[in-house]
Formats: sequence, C-alpha cells, structure tokens
Amino acid sequence: MVKRVKEIDNLHITGYEELAAPGSLKDQYALKGNALNTVKTGHRAVKHVLDREDSRLIAVVGPCSIHNPEEALEYARLLKPLADELADDLLILMRVYFEKPRTSVGWEGLIYDPHLDGSHRIDHGIRIGRKLMLDIAEIGLPIAIEALDLISPQYLQDLVSWTAIGARTTESPTHRKLASGISSAIGFKNDVHGDLMVAINAIRSASANHSFISVTEEGKVAVFRTEGNPHCHVILRGGKSPNYDIESVKSCEEELDKAGHEKNIMIDCSHGNSQKNPSKQLGVLDEVANQINHGNQSIIGIMLESNLEEGNQPIPDDLEEIRPGVSITDACISWPATEAALREFCASVSSALKSRSV
Repeated sequence: MVKRVKEIDNLHITGYEELAAPGSLKDQYALKGNALNTVKTGHRAVKHVLDREDSRLIAVVGPCSIHNPEEALEYARLLKPLADELADDLLILMRVYFEKPRTSVGWEGLIYDPHLDGSHRIDHGIRIGRKLMLDIAEIGLPIAIEALDLISPQYLQDLVSWTAIGARTTESPTHRKLASGISSAIGFKNDVHGDLMVAINAIRSASANHSFISVTEEGKVAVFRTEGNPHCHVILRGGKSPNYDIESVKSCEEELDKAGHEKNIMIDCSHGNSQKNPSKQLGVLDEVANQINHGNQSIIGIMLESNLEEGNQPIPDDLEEIRPGVSITDACISWPATEAALREFCASVSSALKSRSV
C-alpha cells in the first residue's frame, strides 16, 4: 500500500468507524409479512394517486422529526385508526423524518445523533431508525421520509412509500441523481426563498437517466445507473411568502404544463406557508379545501407537521428534562388538533374528491 502524506491526506479527519453493510442490516431487520405488504400497498397507492387512477389525496402527517422511537410508535398507534377511518378520501402516510438539513448548525436528526448528546453514533442511529420503521410498517402505516444523505437510502429506502427532497437540497445535482433511482414517488420542494423553477427543473432532471456513486448491499463502492423516476411532483412549501393561495397554485400549474410535466402539486401546510406558526397550518388546510371544492384538479396531497403535544422545545443540557411528545425541531400542532383538523378536512372535500375524474 502506498504511504499517505499526512500533511495533505485526510488533514482534518479525526477518526472513523465502519458501518455494517446495508445488506447485513437488512438481514438483521428484515422486511417481511405485514410490514412488507404495507410498503408495497403504499407504493402502489401513492403512484395511483399521481397517475390519477385514485381520486384520494395523499396526506403526509407526523412529527417534524423523530427523536424518541417510543413516542413515535405511540403516535403511529393513534394515527393508524384515523387513517383507516378516513381512507375513502385520504391516503395517510406517517412522516418519519430522521435527517434534518441545517443552514448552519443544530441537531441533525436521529440517524446522525440518536442519543441527543453530540456523540453522533450513526451506527446506532441507522439500526434504531430501521427497527422503528419496521415497527411502524408492521402497524400498517406507510412511511414518508426526506432523503438527505446519499448513502442512508441504501439502508432504509426499501421501507419507504413516498420520499421528499427538501428545500435546501432540491437544487443539488447529486440529490436529483439519487431521486432518479429511488423506487418510491418523489416530491420536490420549492427552495427556501420560494423559487418554484428549482423544483420543476429537479423533476426534469430526476425523470431522466443518470449515473451516480453509492454503495452496494455488500458495502462496496459502485456506480449506479438509473432509468429515471416517472413519479415526481412539486411540493409548495412557501418561502419568503406563502404560496398555497389560488394564484400561486395556478402559476405552478402553468409552469408544470410549460415544462411538459404532470400537474401534480402537494401543499406543505407548514414551513413558509405557516410562517413557522404551527396553528396557521389549519388555515392553510382550509384554503386547500376551498380550492378543491371550487374545482381544483392539480392538488394531490397535503403535508401536516403534528406531534403528540403542541409546540417545540430546545434540547436541554439535562436530557431528563425533555418534555414528552414535544418536537425538538419545528413546532407542531397537537394530536387532538390533528385528529379534528383531518376529520373536518375530509368532511369538507369528500364530495369534490369523488367527482374528480379517475
């Protein structure tokens, strides 16, 4: 082996730990039985909505981020009966976000720092995350995630029925390449400033064939070649100003039409559209219902940030002081508010959805 020159090779690396190969972790936490059926059914159902073979709306509902697996399972057990109750009108997926993009610094998510202490035991985070996803799928809830890291999908993506590419990474060429090979449907958000064309260009790119570097199931570095992902859509999440209003939706429809893409639009009720005020998500939901009831055909889904309890909290120095069921990232609405809002939303749009052509 050639001797490395310390002054220029890995100059700022302080150490590393090897991860188990993706295939090894998949063998240990195998997707089978009811969990496998949940993922397969979720995959098909999401794509049927995007292909206009199903008139329901996709609803991605759940915590801004998962930091406590036990609380996430408690939430899933509450969400499952509601998903069954509203299944005629909503295809509900649980938001199971393990990776948090950061503009500067902050907690990066359960995969990167599962113990909330800066130890960054990613080897633990990957295992905890996969086990939790299996448990949620076993309950019968299809899963939605955000793909942020370029390697972690090899460990987790087989458990996912819908994937988001976030506002900070929609413009990233490597994430567009990754999206072109992901098996699930993909939603691209407009960027943090509200630029829509970033998402539309991302759809164009992800729909094409690509080559990118990742790791195989055996953990070997390889070149992956893709045929492009035909199930991509836009997510309007607001920016400097909200973009869920009828004019913004119409503008998005026009731009998608010009680009030759399907007019499939999801409305994120949080982030820029709620101006970071979780209770304003309910007003966004009301406006979405209003547009659908007035004949809108392009809105195919909504996103709602919700947790067991409302609000958010910083991570305290003493982890024993973390309030149960409260987000440690963006503020969320409570479970009771979520349950009431989704029931009211369904009651409002049910007739209009059934009149949509499929």
